[in-house]
Amino acid sequence: MKTKNPVEIGKKVLQEEKKALEDLIDAVDENFQKAVELILNAEGKVIVTGMGKSGHIGQKIAATLASTGTPSFFLHPAEAVHGDLGMLSKGDVVLAISNSGETPELLAIIPTIKRWGHKIIGITNNKNSTLAKECDVHLFLNVKREACPLNLAPTSSSTSTLALGDALAVALLEMRGFTAEDFARFHPGGSLGKKLMKVEEIMHTGEELPLVKPETPLKETVIVMSEKGFGCAVAVDDSGMLAGIITDGDLRRFIKKGGSIDRSTTGEAMTKNPKTARKNMLVVEALELMERYNITVLPVVENGKPEGIIHMHDILKSGVI
Repeated sequence: MKTKNPVEIGKKVLQEEKKALEDLIDAVDENFQKAVELILNAEGKVIVTGMGKSGHIGQKIAATLASTGTPSFFLHPAEAVHGDLGMLSKGDVVLAISNSGETPELLAIIPTIKRWGHKIIGITNNKNSTLAKECDVHLFLNVKREACPLNLAPTSSSTSTLALGDALAVALLEMRGFTAEDFARFHPGGSLGKKLMKVEEIMHTGEELPLVKPETPLKETVIVMSEKGFGCAVAVDDSGMLAGIITDGDLRRFIKKGGSIDRSTTGEAMTKNPKTARKNMLVVEALELMERYNITVLPVVENGKPEGIIHMHDILKSGVI
């Protein structure tokens, strides 16, 4: 008996599934556009349903749709016939998945779904199946054979179904003009959500701001810097416009040059035209600015007036890095 090579077997499976995806590309036609338009124009959600491996793939498709701007959830067909059909609401579109198009549990709920007036998008590998004939839009998988050597275990078909679901989700995402910021709103706990965090979400405002005037005696400014705990004070003129910033480093340099804390004003020691952040700036952009100029704090300025302050410690605590 010839010794089997797992690496060669693995490569063969991947080649088979690659071929299945190429065949799927050939099958994507005007029905795909109809499916996208049907979902875009729907007043409700997308209800994904399927049994077995199709059901597992369906759960992933529903999750991908929901996270990319198309409200969606998975409905198990066997549970649907025992009351879960009540989850459907007016205007919902049903995405039914069955490789054969003859799954009994799925076909059992189709008449009720149609009677209630819901549109159905079917995904099958059989154009002449019951599901293909009963749905409003049929998406054909065009899988010639499974990657399983017995041509039985769902392999190429499940991969193609998953890819088709991704294609639907991304097409809908682009048609809706869904942005990275929108994606982050649905993933507040994820790494992308953190990377897209805005400065205004973590900046200090109001009474926390260490505000002084350029004419404020330097010794009083030192007290403000100590009380507020940011290692700096932001100087504003009489109209509230940013005039400068004074940091611990500015103080040390001022004293080293012979300046006097007791006899000087803040304006004499402060840095004019300092680097600033904006409220809608990404936190990672503010961090890049701090690292580039070797500073640890930025005034947050809108229309020339300081509205907040962001410190390196705030960025570290935010989890962005």
